[in-house]
Amino acid sequence: MQDAKLHIRYLGQQDYESVWHAMQEYTDNRDAQSRDELWVVEHSPVFTQGQAGKSEHILFAGDIPVIQVDRGGQVTYHGPGQLVVYPLLDIKRLKIGVRQLVTTIEQSIVDMLKDFGVEAYPKADAPGVYVNEAKIASLGLRIRKGCSFHGLALNVNMDMEPFHRINPCGYAGLKMVQCHELGGPESVEQAAESLIPHLAELLGYKQLVQHQGLANTNE
Repeated sequence: MQDAKLHIRYLGQQDYESVWHAMQEYTDNRDAQSRDELWVVEHSPVFTQGQAGKSEHILFAGDIPVIQVDRGGQVTYHGPGQLVVYPLLDIKRLKIGVRQLVTTIEQSIVDMLKDFGVEAYPKADAPGVYVNEAKIASLGLRIRKGCSFHGLALNVNMDMEPFHRINPCGYAGLKMVQCHELGGPESVEQAAESLIPHLAELLGYKQLVQHQGLANTNE
């Protein structure tokens, strides 16, 4: 590995498209020496539709924009109070496959929630993390040039109403749940502080370096 440190970039609340395009740019321009980063963000309200997304799963978008994006999966909702983490990783360098990355992300969320006494689990046939058959975290990834972008969305303490406007992840009637209803983290900041160490450890990183914002990505 070129850099034994995992760089954590805290972006605050950002509109979806600017972060998406920045992820694409970082992935397209990275080389064997580029460092692995986790981007931690909250998004303004938006529905995102995956590459194979079907329009019938958007029941009523209303005043929330719908953006067609280049990740896997169907439609989901992002909004304030939801923790979004984008792993920008050279998985070829880490010697892990896509399935292992998905499992690692899911397990980090399960482990974090366990710290709060919340019993969560993944499903083999439906990526994400669940509590009592309700979905608490969604996953959608893209791999390009052996590197990952897009990532996970963990419902923490948010307005859940927009999920009723879609079939979340393409499943009609799928119940969504959030951390603060279950005794888990009460804020995005608390959720990030709890989740990042679990994810870094499962990825094999022991040193974390924190950054603020998107500017000067290679500082």
